[in-house]
Amino acid sequence: MRKLIVFNSVSIDGYFVDAAGDMRWGYPEVQDPEWDSFVAGNARGGGALLFGRVTYEMMAGYWPTPLAAQNNPAVAAGINRSAKVVFSRTLAKAEWNNTKLVKDDMAGCVRRMKNEAGPGMAILGSGSIVSQLADEGLIDEYQLVVVPVALGKGRTMFEGMTRRLQLTLTSSRAFRNGNVVLCYQPR
Repeated sequence: MRKLIVFNSVSIDGYFVDAAGDMRWGYPEVQDPEWDSFVAGNARGGGALLFGRVTYEMMAGYWPTPLAAQNNPAVAAGINRSAKVVFSRTLAKAEWNNTKLVKDDMAGCVRRMKNEAGPGMAILGSGSIVSQLADEGLIDEYQLVVVPVALGKGRTMFEGMTRRLQLTLTSSRAFRNGNVVLCYQPR
């Protein structure tokens, strides 16, 4: 059975996007080679990436570009070669390479994917998908990067959940740039 993880940055006040829907605050201003190595290692994971429309459009607008290849070649290469699934009722087509568009029954699709053989899957960003799949009990692990910034306003990735989600901390790791990775599994 394939494992589904969430890998998202959150501000210290709990938001994954700011009031304007922007996620750029999650990129560290302080250079940290250990952090860069960690991120590059995650990008080489080889599993499928799952997105909602908004995150998909943001990622597809950057990672396949020469600028992304220049700024962060290992991450760009990993993301571009990964299988990608975008869940959207409104997107007409998904043109980023290795991308499948799913317009309905997101939970059923994820259940089927989890039962297939192959490497794990990761959700990046995509708060509406996180909250819906968390409600369905389909997420196996939450990897949250707490970034040392307070936003004051924004959205949490759990907005819209209809039930309480109890988690157990399985690991943590602090980086010199101030980021802390916290890994949780549902109880």
